[in-house]
Amino acid sequence: QVQLVESGGGLVQPGGSLRLSCAAAGSIVAINDMSWYRAAPGKPRVMVARITRGGLADYGASVEGRFTISRDNARNTVYLQMDNLKPEETAVYFCFANLKTNGSTTWTGHWGQGTQVTVSS
Repeated sequence: QVQLVESGGGLVQPGGSLRLSCAAAGSIVAINDMSWYRAAPGKPRVMVARITRGGLADYGASVEGRFTISRDNARNTVYLQMDNLKPEETAVYFCFANLKTNGSTTWTGHWGQGTQVTVSS
């Protein structure tokens, strides 16, 4: 069993900042890429940022320069620092991890339950 638990969402004013965390727990042997996605109301889930185990990051065009993804491999945790938030970024934010569990020879993808981020004055 694997669980990804997000935290750090909430209400923030336009231009404000939030820091999301996602901790993976369970019978995990290794974690490859970790990512953040978001789903705005009525819209499909889209990737916001991704980071490799080695720390290489890439971002969606709309967040480049404002969001920073990082990870702590010892804690199986990924973070998303979001600065200068905009109202249109109101969404449920999900983390995703590509990982290998104890006894498995394959990599599998796992999603967190999501955390709500609301950007509003």
